[in-house]
Amino acid sequence: MKGKKLAILSLLSVSVLIIGGCSSGGDESGGVSIEVPDIPMHEAMGEFEGELNIVNWSGFVEPAWTDEFTAQTGCKVNPRVAGTSDEMVTLMRTGQYDIVSASGDAALRLIVGGDVQPLNIDLIPNFGGEIAAGMKGNVYDTVNGKPYGVPIGRGANLLQYNSDVTGGAPESWDVVWESDSPYAGKVTAYDAPIYIADAAVYLMYHKPELGIKNPYALDQDQLAAAIDLLKQQNAIIGEYWSDPVAQITSFVGGNTVVGTSWEVLRKFAAKENLKTTLPVEGSTGWYDSWLVSSTTKNINCAYAWMDYTSRADVNGAIAMNFGMAPANIAFCASSAKAQAHCDEFAAEDEEFFKRIWPWTTPIETCLDGRTDVKCTSFQEWTNAWLTVKG
Repeated sequence: MKGKKLAILSLLSVSVLIIGGCSSGGDESGGVSIEVPDIPMHEAMGEFEGELNIVNWSGFVEPAWTDEFTAQTGCKVNPRVAGTSDEMVTLMRTGQYDIVSASGDAALRLIVGGDVQPLNIDLIPNFGGEIAAGMKGNVYDTVNGKPYGVPIGRGANLLQYNSDVTGGAPESWDVVWESDSPYAGKVTAYDAPIYIADAAVYLMYHKPELGIKNPYALDQDQLAAAIDLLKQQNAIIGEYWSDPVAQITSFVGGNTVVGTSWEVLRKFAAKENLKTTLPVEGSTGWYDSWLVSSTTKNINCAYAWMDYTSRADVNGAIAMNFGMAPANIAFCASSAKAQAHCDEFAAEDEEFFKRIWPWTTPIETCLDGRTDVKCTSFQEWTNAWLTVKG
């Protein structure tokens, strides 16, 4: 579901990237009960085991901060870069890795599958009040009141537009969804099943009679409505994208005028006429967290890593390297450069992120709390997505 991620430093030289996360517009997982295996959490820190095997997005694990960690703990960091959430899930299920930088769409699969363990937050001192409030208690990494993830960073899926053509910021996502869009043929959309949630967000606002309360909790009728909208959109799409370099090139070259993007991609395009906005309907987004394998033999190194990377300076370094809002907002006040980064990615703006629905794996248990109907699963979304492009 999630596609390939990419560090800022290598963004222009690597041609595959997709990002993911999940939950619901800053809502806590509260009233939803999800059946998960009963796995005990780590009770107390012990001796460091000497190594840590990490599955991570490109740019999350770099010598600039791993060297200090190894010097402090003796835990040698062995990173394995994954390109998609599916790959992350597969790798974690081999039992060869201790920890993963999972987005929400992978996280919930791992939690429900018993592949990761609940966390003892008392053993992670840096997971405190300086962590953004909107990154705590979300259903993608907090299930039945138990935390499974330590936040790393987050970002929004924004509407990017060519202001030379549009003349200003579109107020609504209608320019990418409606058949009469003035930019028909020059619209781009994200090429992944999770994009169904973007259609659901639009329908939540414009067709409240459908009863959609959470874009990741769709019953059969609601999913059908989202797919109908996506098929309508298909007629005005110039190109779908999963490769960020190709997306940047299309906007810069004028082949695309409006479409879904990330702030970091607009930044790399380095064109004054390319801008981003969050339309009135809100949008989807991605939140990433560290999750620990339920079978790890390096539990103390894993906890030390989560605490170390939650430190303001380290968390900020990861966020700046990748191109996202840091989880530890204390980083923002550490320097003028840090504050500029936080401002650019709305790191301290919880009102902004309350309008974002982080990517979440759709499951049969309705994440909106309904118990009188079965919701559609990610496999059903995947099958439905295949019908959109014909």
